[in-house]
Amino acid sequence: MSFFISDAMAQAAGGAPAGGGLEGLILPVGLIIMLYFLMIRPQMKRQKEHKKLVDALAKGDEVQTDGGMLGKIVDLGENFVLLEIADGVNIKIRRAAVNSVMPKGSIKEL
Repeated sequence: MSFFISDAMAQAAGGAPAGGGLEGLILPVGLIIMLYFLMIRPQMKRQKEHKKLVDALAKGDEVQTDGGMLGKIVDLGENFVLLEIADGVNIKIRRAAVNSVMPKGSIKEL
């Protein structure tokens, strides 16, 4: 049965391979640095800008939500915003759902 399985031959005892551990760390560290600058840092910057936008909301601002609704802020709460999307039609949304503040008069153009 030895023709199906090759015999394992022991190698001669040798020393540790030249080079070592530092060269093996260059690629993973480089990938982590590249991941930080290409993905993590821009995402953190967008989060800071969105938080600043949400904190600066005021009554009368015309805003667009993440869902695409366009309306005027009627009332502000700590976590929620009352948004007038048509005459006499108000909806309550989370402050974090506000995507952008539109220029004044954007609703009248529609």
